[in-house]
Amino acid sequence: MARILIIRFSALGDVAMTVPVIHSLAVQYPQHEITVLSRSVWQPLFQELPENVSFVGADLTGKHKGFWGLNSLYSELKAMQFDYVADFHHVLRSRYLCLRFRLANVLVASICKGRAGKQKLVRRHHKVMENQKSSFRRYADVLEKLGLPVLLNFSSIYGEGKGNFAEIEPVTGPKGRQKWIGIAPFAKHTGKIYPLELQEQVVAHFAADPTVKVFLFGGGKKEQEVFDTWIAKYPSIVSMIGKLNMRTELNLMSHLDVMLSMDSANMHLASLVNIPVVSIWGATHPYAGFMGWKQLPINTVQLDLPCRPCSVYGQKPCWRGDYACLRNITPEQVIGKIERIK
Repeated sequence: MARILIIRFSALGDVAMTVPVIHSLAVQYPQHEITVLSRSVWQPLFQELPENVSFVGADLTGKHKGFWGLNSLYSELKAMQFDYVADFHHVLRSRYLCLRFRLANVLVASICKGRAGKQKLVRRHHKVMENQKSSFRRYADVLEKLGLPVLLNFSSIYGEGKGNFAEIEPVTGPKGRQKWIGIAPFAKHTGKIYPLELQEQVVAHFAADPTVKVFLFGGGKKEQEVFDTWIAKYPSIVSMIGKLNMRTELNLMSHLDVMLSMDSANMHLASLVNIPVVSIWGATHPYAGFMGWKQLPINTVQLDLPCRPCSVYGQKPCWRGDYACLRNITPEQVIGKIERIK
């Protein structure tokens, strides 16, 4: 038996992308103990994993903050006597922890992020439109360096089934014969958000269909205000803000027929419960390696523009100034993709 530590602190989408890899590792190496180190808030992502997976929450704004906090975290981890450390993040914090483990003669491997290939993809001139290695593959490569090759054969955190419906029914009501569509219209950066006035047309279309029930996913004050405005106009839709926690939200997603998402965390969460996702891509591109687990390219909505992609993460301002990559996508294109699945 060996003890394996896997480090990935943030962001939510990237942490979610570790799940298919860690699940595959746990199933294929049942004799090993696997510990995931991440921000405490992401623990629900790992609750349905095999029994040989445990979770350690890092309090990076409290007791594990700063240099002394990291030393304290290392002391706690050292006491757990790990044989291998897999750094899925390779940022200052994780690199420091790995240095301490190396000095203690623990076998360590870190992710190669493939920055050069991604830069060629997003540069303004002479782009090289090559599909980069997915994050899933990059995570698996770290394990292979440690002598733990993994066949990525994950399907869902619920195995072949879905989440326990009785747990969410008081909030969602019975499903019956309606098709359930999740819509997650937000992302961290403007370059990844389909304009809300166009998104509203998609919402209005499905709100008017009695055979469909629409659930809105998001969080935060601004998003709540947008949802409240939409609900006032289209009373049949349901906002999930504040109604479920992350664990029960994953449960609900497993009962959806399709999710509409940006290139954002909700695409990855829905992917973890084996639900088809229609994803909208603007400044970013699936070629950068962040497509949802087992999601099909045919279900993406994106335009061929010479400036796309201009950013790996969507945070750069549009150099054209008009976000044509998003604004020129018609609501009909999005609706068509969803109709084909549901």
